[in-house]
Amino acid sequence: MTSRLSPWLTLVVMFLALPVVAAEAQRVGTWGAYVKEQQLQLSLQPKDRPDSHHGFSAPLADFQGLSTADGSSAPFKLVREAGTFDFEGRFNDGQGVGTWRFSPDAGYAKKLAELGIPKPDADEQFLLASVNVGPKRVQALAATGQKVTTVEELVNVGIFNITPDYVRAMAAEGYAKLTLQQLVDCRIHGVTPERIQGLAALGFKGLPLDSLLSMSIHGVTPDFIREMRGLGFPELSADDLVSMRIHGVTPAFVKEMRSLGYTNATADDFVSMRIHGIDSVFVRSMSKQRK
Repeated sequence: MTSRLSPWLTLVVMFLALPVVAAEAQRVGTWGAYVKEQQLQLSLQPKDRPDSHHGFSAPLADFQGLSTADGSSAPFKLVREAGTFDFEGRFNDGQGVGTWRFSPDAGYAKKLAELGIPKPDADEQFLLASVNVGPKRVQALAATGQKVTTVEELVNVGIFNITPDYVRAMAAEGYAKLTLQQLVDCRIHGVTPERIQGLAALGFKGLPLDSLLSMSIHGVTPDFIREMRGLGFPELSADDLVSMRIHGVTPAFVKEMRSLGYTNATADDFVSMRIHGIDSVFVRSMSKQRK
């Protein structure tokens, strides 16, 4: 299954390309940041790799000593299980610049090892600090039946925000035995308990996970289903709806083609039109040629 590329995936690709150094060593560089919806959006530029940028965000409340008021130059820090980010710089108009230092937690790898997870290298520990995951999340997920066994899995847990609450919420909607990778796929493609509830209210209950993912990937939302039903398609299956979205059969397309005389066309007819390139432009051009 093809995954949508997220900003976090870009972060992983950029950061894992950095040279590996001893896990105990500090990292330093420059930073830029801005405030958005009670989050500080950070971009870190390592000193030893000036062409690389490492971006992540964190709630303002997670920072110690942070002031984003105009002219503020107070040092602030972000403490994570994997280590601590120390920042110095200045803010103006909700934006800031300065220097940063990351100090890895010396006991972090040992705690992971006690839970059966191999020791992360320096790059991985930095990344795990950025996405804010560690032994606490591993233990909390284990209590829900989700076992994290590798650093890569732990990174995915952090990047895609696999939390015990999400696991329990999905289980409450009938998806109680998902693997960790399936939960990651659900997060990537926007499968939320709320979306599941919205689909169930329209009669799509107990869908296989593959169908649920396919509907989410291709934009089969409750609103799309209601629009299609309002156009006279009340009995479309999940596969029918996915096919319509894949081939660009939108409510606007249906209305436009009906206005050109295709009032009795079925859902399959509209899909076939799209597949064969029959649209309003084609129909009008053919009409002109007949005259």
